[in-house]
Amino acid sequence: MQKIIKDFPILNQYIYANTAAYGIMYDSLLDWRQEHDLDYLLGGSNFKIKGLKLIEETRKTVGAFFNCKTENVALVQNVSLGFNILLEGLDKKNKVLLLESDFPSLNWPFESRGFEVSFVSSDNGILEDNIYSTIKNKGITVLAVSVVQWLNGIKIDLNFFKKLKTDFPNLLIIADGTQYCGTETFDFDNSCIDVLGASAYKWLLAGSGNGFMLFKEEVKKHFNLHTIGFNSSGGIIENQNNFNFIKHFEPGHLDTLSFGSLKWSLDYFTTIGKDKIETTIKELGNYAFKEFSKLNLLDGAVVNRTSHSTIFNIKGGQKLFDALANNNIICSQRGGGIRFSFHFYNTVKNIKNVIDVIKKNS
Repeated sequence: MQKIIKDFPILNQYIYANTAAYGIMYDSLLDWRQEHDLDYLLGGSNFKIKGLKLIEETRKTVGAFFNCKTENVALVQNVSLGFNILLEGLDKKNKVLLLESDFPSLNWPFESRGFEVSFVSSDNGILEDNIYSTIKNKGITVLAVSVVQWLNGIKIDLNFFKKLKTDFPNLLIIADGTQYCGTETFDFDNSCIDVLGASAYKWLLAGSGNGFMLFKEEVKKHFNLHTIGFNSSGGIIENQNNFNFIKHFEPGHLDTLSFGSLKWSLDYFTTIGKDKIETTIKELGNYAFKEFSKLNLLDGAVVNRTSHSTIFNIKGGQKLFDALANNNIICSQRGGGIRFSFHFYNTVKNIKNVIDVIKKNS
């Protein structure tokens, strides 16, 4: 990974431990974006019309990267918009289960629409047990949850979704993969998630204005969607009432710069090797988990779990946060603590440096 790390100029100045807030730019993506805009500068509408092909290539790339049929991939500017479009078409009679303190853009769209909502807490080591028992006891029909929690990095084992589907085959599972996609190989069609949405500006390093929604074919019947625009029809007036389900999520034009950046980043990840990225991230996560645990910096809900992501929220206030910043370590203050998030461009040495600063300022 040392050669790849050189693609990220910011790493020459900082230890970047803030991917959970925003992924960073790399050289080849910047080069592609500059070339794209130069072509637009010189070509105007001729370039943009040709760019429609790039949008469909992006859709195919997303489908291949996550193993989802191309016709079941919707391209959205961000997952917040995607979920709001989706829930406009979901019957309000559904009983929904959410996690307390899950990402607002997942929880709020349900809460604001009058669904009967129940909550479970992730503040203990038996999160999955709590989810299971609540689904069973309250007759839950929809589970909506982030695969990785944004505040503390708790990651739900994908095998747990399989157990839920086995025991509750009619349960609709909607997942937010924004803090997950890009951290390990994910096979959507062979997972038990029915709908997965993600913004791609974090772990997929694709910049702003792009994301996607993935659907299982059989779940489309659960949604009666109404969002529509000229782009839904493919620019053909006669198609007003005859277009693919996913085009409800694409009523207007899609920006070739934003979605071309998504395609470029997915190809970049593929070139590096998804397995190689996953292995590196797991090694970093295991090392950070061990070192933070030694210092008693992690919440019990995290320590008691058998596996974790590379997002860690440690105990610490403004003094420690300032010390980290003064040592060129970029991280975030979240949920009353300090959140670190390590990606494949980080190193064990980075984590050791973080630990050293913490020890000196504790």
